[in-house]
This record gives sequence, structure tokens and C-alpha cells, in this order.
Amino acid sequence: MFAPIVLKSNICHWLESLEIHNPKFAHLFCQLIPAQCPFERTITCFGRKLVHIPPLCKLNPFYEQIVYLRFKCLCFLADECGEDVTVYC
Repeated sequence: MFAPIVLKSNICHWLESLEIHNPKFAHLFCQLIPAQCPFERTITCFGRKLVHIPPLCKLNPFYEQIVYLRFKCLCFLADECGEDVTVYC
């Protein structure tokens, strides 16, 4: 019964403890993890808003850890490698 909770906790801890030391991996993570939720949409017809689909990414139990990992990669590339990270924003 507690196994899924423990597993989620372990995965969250593992994601938070990842350290970035390789620029290639940092670039890869920045490319794979989007800056915004790709599922959020506003559907309009003739200039009128019909439907708004809210961001579904927050339903992901690891959303905050993944966003934090992307932030650590961006910081690594900007601070340690001296690269321009505006292409990922």
C-alpha cells in the first residue's frame, strides 16, 4: 500500500539530487524539457474564445522536480559554461 508513495518519494529525491556537470547533457535536458506546458491551449473561432484547455503538466507528480532540473541545467550553462541560454527561454 505504501510502495507507490515510497517509490514516488525516491524518484523525487533522485531527480532533485541530480547534479549537472556535462554541457551536452545540460543542452539535451534544456531541449527535452519545455519552458511552458505544451498542452495548454486557447481555441478561438472568428476572434472569440471558445475553449481554454488548462496546463496539464501540473498533473504530473514529478512536475516541480523536472522544472527544477531544467533550471539547474540553464544555470549550469549560463554560470559555468558562460553560454547564452536565451534560446531555451
